[in-house]
Amino acid sequence: MTQGWASDALLTVIVLLGSSVQWLTGMGFALVAVPALVLLIGPAEGVVLANCAAGAISVVGLAGGWRRVRPGPMVPLCAAAACTVPAGSWLTRRLPAPVLLLVMGGLVTVAVLLVMRGTRVPALRGARGAVAAGAVGGFMNSAAGVGGPPISLYALNAGWTVREFVPNAQFYSVVVNAFSIAANGVPHLGNPQWASVVAAMAVGAVIGRTLAGRIPDRHARRLVLLLALTGGVTAVGKGMWGL
Repeated sequence: MTQGWASDALLTVIVLLGSSVQWLTGMGFALVAVPALVLLIGPAEGVVLANCAAGAISVVGLAGGWRRVRPGPMVPLCAAAACTVPAGSWLTRRLPAPVLLLVMGGLVTVAVLLVMRGTRVPALRGARGAVAAGAVGGFMNSAAGVGGPPISLYALNAGWTVREFVPNAQFYSVVVNAFSIAANGVPHLGNPQWASVVAAMAVGAVIGRTLAGRIPDRHARRLVLLLALTGGVTAVGKGMWGL
């Protein structure tokens, strides 16, 4: 009973933290929450919960910025993602839990390191770059719950400003998470857990929006990436330990 209560409390804290950083920086729920969620409730459940939560947060966030969405790059990005989501879902269902933890942690770790370095990739420019980024992002989103880093790299190579990136990233998140949920389903949580998750998302939104004007973007972004890197490395370690 105590273990179940502690697990539910930890789940609430993880979602609260992920929601806060999402509203604070415009990205980061999956990067921060997925490694912790897969360690707490398992790889499959952790991924689909992240898909549901990140998609819901993006829907709310997009309500005020949908006019700034750029259809030109979004069409190939989302179309390519739709094609690779089934492959990621298939992988999630086939791999043993330790291997899946290793794959997820590795994907998160590599993606975070690439974003932290601001890697410039000529292949991620133009329509072909949008297709490549969307395809990788769709696969990663359904397999590991983390589809944002390829889109961040695409935006970096396209020269987008933060103002341009946020609404387009939210639009992509809505679409790719909808596809991922259709492929993976929804997490099997009890009603009290769902209530805690929804409440944590709401409180996280308030905290994130309150802090958004007080913490410089570069500091908030660095904190998100460091948390994600820590979680990714931890997941890799647990996966290797379980092999």
